[in-house]
Amino acid sequence: MKAMLSLAARSAWNRRFVLSLIVLSIALSTFLLLGIERIRNDVRENFSQSISGTDLIVGARTGPVQLLLYSVFRIGSATNNMRWSSAQALAGHKAVAWMVPISLGDSHRGFAVVGTTTGYFEHFRHGDQQPLQLWQGRRFEALFDTVLGAEVAERLGYKLGDRIVLSHGDGALAGNDHANKPFTVVGVLARTGTPVDRSVHISLQAMEALHLDWVAGVPLPGLSVTAEQAAQQNLTPRTVTAVLLGLKGRAAVFAVQRHVASFEAEPLMAILPGVVLDELWTVVGAGERGLQAISALVALVSLGGLVAVILAGLDERRRELAILRAAGAGPRQMLLLLAAEGALVTLCGVVLGALAHAAAVALAGGWFEARFGIALHLGMPGSTEWALMGAVLAGGWLASLVPGWRAYRLSLADGLSPRI
Repeated sequence: MKAMLSLAARSAWNRRFVLSLIVLSIALSTFLLLGIERIRNDVRENFSQSISGTDLIVGARTGPVQLLLYSVFRIGSATNNMRWSSAQALAGHKAVAWMVPISLGDSHRGFAVVGTTTGYFEHFRHGDQQPLQLWQGRRFEALFDTVLGAEVAERLGYKLGDRIVLSHGDGALAGNDHANKPFTVVGVLARTGTPVDRSVHISLQAMEALHLDWVAGVPLPGLSVTAEQAAQQNLTPRTVTAVLLGLKGRAAVFAVQRHVASFEAEPLMAILPGVVLDELWTVVGAGERGLQAISALVALVSLGGLVAVILAGLDERRRELAILRAAGAGPRQMLLLLAAEGALVTLCGVVLGALAHAAAVALAGGWFEARFGIALHLGMPGSTEWALMGAVLAGGWLASLVPGWRAYRLSLADGLSPRI
């Protein structure tokens, strides 16, 4: 067997140029398979770690997925807000340990503005129960202080002391800028790999101050409340978008959820973040399967190329195979020779693709996180990744049996007297 592998390696080396193209093709398909699997797993992990330690998210009655998307991932917008009095009533429930309100709707150059309290920095958790950390500066204290997420500061080049102007809504129109109430950057959060990195954080009172001269999303004509005037007003919030609740004990989660569902003051709903995340993944599962199917097709095309190249070269190798037969090699040895050659080519392609995948994650992981907000983790391949590489190897070996069977069928006379 050792001699057969050595012979297969030397035979492949003599046709290294053509086979190197097949190796490259298999490497690219392996790279694609492993890359999609890595992104799929890390996207799931990033989504699941975007919020932890929060038992319930409460907001106006809507779809559970929609409530999760706009309250945690800043995707979409709320159909309605909940009253501040309702949020305070929930905070006073005997089973609630803490409550963090969130007010959304404004933006800054494409990044969401989050109105909240300092409790946000104390109770919000991500990843494995990791708290938010300040990379620079401090939390907001004055009315028009703001704390930026890491990606906001990095992409827009902000530093402590810079003044920024927020916009109403998505900021598509210049007239929607709150130009008369600029904010001062007093802090920058450490990177978390979650939507927090892409958020601008202000106080609830500041969110209220921004809209003193607005009604129903429209600025009042002829009325402009300056920052100094706003500071003299009653800035108790009237509504918030959602609240995050932490309970004293996990056993009370369903009791509090039922309490919210039967809340008399206004229609509200409470969702369990983990349960809704699973529901969200069932929605996007079709896209995952589509990506996997595409990468599998690429792998099949690469293995088909392997079969085509070896089959095309059989006519040129009939003398070589006939000499081996004449030297005592039997038909089975011919089959093993071609199968070993195909397996070696596939193995080289798989190894090259795996190394390219690891290098890409190591070198481009930071850029990928900064550009798409998804942290890619470099580590040993998981069970699924090993299975994918094994499937490509098995597919390459099985594909090489086709030209091997063809070589098995070649007769000695056909090899010594090739057709012209």
